[in-house]
Amino acid sequence: MKIIALVSLTTILVVASFATLGFASDPSPLQDFCVAVNDAKSAVFVNGKVCKNPNMVVAEDFLFRGLNKPGNTSNPLGSRVTPVNVNQLPGLNTLGISAVRIDYAPNGLNPPHTHPRATEILVVLEGTLYVGFVTSNPANPALKNKLFTKYLYPGDVFVFPEGLIHFQFNVGKTNAVAFAGLSSQNPGVITIANAVFGSDPSINPAVLTKAFQVEKNVIDYLQAQFWWNID
Repeated sequence: MKIIALVSLTTILVVASFATLGFASDPSPLQDFCVAVNDAKSAVFVNGKVCKNPNMVVAEDFLFRGLNKPGNTSNPLGSRVTPVNVNQLPGLNTLGISAVRIDYAPNGLNPPHTHPRATEILVVLEGTLYVGFVTSNPANPALKNKLFTKYLYPGDVFVFPEGLIHFQFNVGKTNAVAFAGLSSQNPGVITIANAVFGSDPSINPAVLTKAFQVEKNVIDYLQAQFWWNID
């Protein structure tokens, strides 16, 4: 009987461990809510944010106003992301979800980037977007990373899998607007060009020259540019 109980317990633990691996990026909450405390007020650092005393929580902790307002696209990329993650909306803490509004001027670009902790689902409200994502390196070195692209129109929905490089480009002659949901309270953003050519301190040009198979003057030029952050 003890052996059967031990086997059953082991089976439950194994299944539970695999179930945990199948969850979204953020762990499931263990209480109704865990409103985030401002990091500057926190005495400890945790994976996420410290919870506010539940007795001090108010309705405003779950409210963000302003996604009806267009973002300022007057920058070289012609786009602006307005995020609503745990940093703007403390009530999102531990809930595993966030949102963004993205505004695009004509020819505006949300440049190739990744969200290391979230899948993104995008819906177009206005305009025409050319969007796409690139797969991770294939197991067969003879194959190339595959590009998936579509033209999106108002009402269209497109999903970008977690961690994959993706982009959106306004190919229309008018402004475009999209909203997106992300499967993390803090999805993170790595803009490829900014990270590779605009890091501080800079990556050794010898590394990038070898990686991109170009002359050093090309790398020097790229590292000398100002790389815009549209978030």
